[in-house]
Amino acid sequence: MRTFPVPFLYKYSLQTSVHVAGFFFPPSGNRLGSKTFKPRKNITEKDKQHDLLVLEAAATLGSGDLRQAVQLPEGEDLHEWIAINTVDFYNQINMLYGTLIEFCTEESCPVMSAGSKYEYHWADGQTVKKPLKCSAPHYINCLMGWIQQQLENEAIFPSKIGAPFPRDFLNVVKVILKRLFRVYAHIYHQHFSEVRDLQEEAHLNTSFKHFVFFVMEFDLVQKRELAPLQQLIDLLTGTGLVGSRSSNGANAAAAAAAAAAENSRAGSRLPQ
Repeated sequence: MRTFPVPFLYKYSLQTSVHVAGFFFPPSGNRLGSKTFKPRKNITEKDKQHDLLVLEAAATLGSGDLRQAVQLPEGEDLHEWIAINTVDFYNQINMLYGTLIEFCTEESCPVMSAGSKYEYHWADGQTVKKPLKCSAPHYINCLMGWIQQQLENEAIFPSKIGAPFPRDFLNVVKVILKRLFRVYAHIYHQHFSEVRDLQEEAHLNTSFKHFVFFVMEFDLVQKRELAPLQQLIDLLTGTGLVGSRSSNGANAAAAAAAAAAENSRAGSRLPQ
């Protein structure tokens, strides 16, 4: 039976507390990034149909106040703001993925991937130094414990108000959020139908849109890492074919049709 790390209480000067289970990161920041992210070029018709479903579902979501909500409040410390949001995002994805573990198995997801174009290999820089191709549940299980250790490390995520953050704190957070994005990507590409069946679609979309605005605001995830969900990101943030407040079915259909055309060309333009 797969288990998740026990949530713990985490406090910051914003007088906010968050229950969270977390990630771990390699000490050298992004050193493992290019080796654990593997674009693939064989795209199936099933993948294209699935992408249309996700895009159509997202087309009616407005931006609301999320773009402003992620901005650094006046007078607050940047590192504390980023830390508390990082913890909160993981708490959200932990709950979302937790509802899907019966569908995400060794048999259904033998490779940690985001559709047929992208796969992710596991490495922690310590016990697993060479990127390992593995199943999605194994990858995500490792990931949960991996980051949990770091959120509990006072030298990295200090719980005392006013305690200094390490110099490489932002590099640490970038690795956490980069790998957290991979769980979102896996859920959208491999388990969106189950998300709909469980009526968690709105929760997932809102959580992911909030996440996207946050990482864009502080430049915390490289654009190439976002590629598996770039069309969805454009749709959710209003930077693509559909405006941020669009709820028109024709616009949604147009966006989906354009996305299908884009998918048919994407294989030749994947990042290496």
